Amino acid sequence: QVQLVESGGGTVQAGGSLRLSCASSNHIFSMSPAGWYRQAPGKQREFVAGISSGRTINYANSVAGRVTISRDKDKKMAYLQMDSLKPEDTAVYYCNEGASTQQAMKVPLIYQYDYWGQGTQVTVSS
Repeated sequence: QVQLVESGGGTVQAGGSLRLSCASSNHIFSMSPAGWYRQAPGKQREFVAGISSGRTINYANSVAGRVTISRDKDKKMAYLQMDSLKPEDTAVYYCNEGASTQQAMKVPLIYQYDYWGQGTQVTVSS
């Protein structure tokens, strides 16, 4: 069973930065699309950013220009650098590998699995 473990969440003031990390145990991580999602209280989980194995990158309009997704295939790590944080960015952030990210990025559904991490809380105070 593949495990995804997020870290790096915390509480910051508006305008601050955080870098989220996601450690994967997927032996085909280098070929697997990886993405970040978030879920605020009372809201549905939403796509934040995704990166394909070929380094195609998509961002949600709400975060474009403020976040950067990256990956280290050798370390099986995905990252989300978040800058100029706003109170509305407050949410639990989840790492994903597989079908959900492929669908969000509108790329061919090559990988049928859909792995999620346990989430990391990001709180932005005004």
